[in-house]
Amino acid sequence: MMSLHTAHRTSLVDQVIDQLTEAIAGGSWQVGTKIPTETVLAGQLGVGRNTVREAVRALTHAGLLECRQGDGTYIRSRSELSGVLVRSLRHAKHMEIFEVRRALEIEAARLAALHRTHADIALLDVTLAERERAWHSDDVSMFVELDLAFHDAVVQATHNRMMIEIYTGFSSELRSSIKTAGRHMRAPLISHDGIARAIAAADAAAAEHAARTCMEDIRAALIRADGSRRGKRP
Repeated sequence: MMSLHTAHRTSLVDQVIDQLTEAIAGGSWQVGTKIPTETVLAGQLGVGRNTVREAVRALTHAGLLECRQGDGTYIRSRSELSGVLVRSLRHAKHMEIFEVRRALEIEAARLAALHRTHADIALLDVTLAERERAWHSDDVSMFVELDLAFHDAVVQATHNRMMIEIYTGFSSELRSSIKTAGRHMRAPLISHDGIARAIAAADAAAAEHAARTCMEDIRAALIRADGSRRGKRP
């Protein structure tokens, strides 16, 4: 349960914005969950409902919150940076998203090899094994989630807060990109073992090379997917 304290009577809206932003960024509220009503928040913060409404409106405009008519207000992203990314990605093409993803993931693999911990290595091993099981079970949705979990674990292993934040902003659109590629990949499964091994061995050059190879295989799958869609057009 998030702990809020009564706001002072100066710059109330800004103080409420700061507290809500801190709660979102700190994980007290998870992305996709509904926040308390204006009445509840006003009581917790010791301010009027209008003050809460203005703060929520500002955070909605910044992309952190999403107001759903007749339902409530939900967490949309963890920061303004993620909010901007979410809005931009909605209008981006698959290959545009992939090109940015490629740059991020190659560098992430290199940095992960330099900064990973034993806990990071263990998480990579677990997600790698689960990803492979999902592939062989032909469960596309599960595979997408576990493939993204592996790549996210690589990014987390960089311990670079800015890179983690940017990658988090990509997550929703990456699901669509991975799902598209997954439908058109040829067996066998594109292996991510080389990435995990190089990171575990603290070999930055090998990790970068393995990630680059992986991204090129995914790029080929996206091109095949694009060709298949075009071929279906009348």
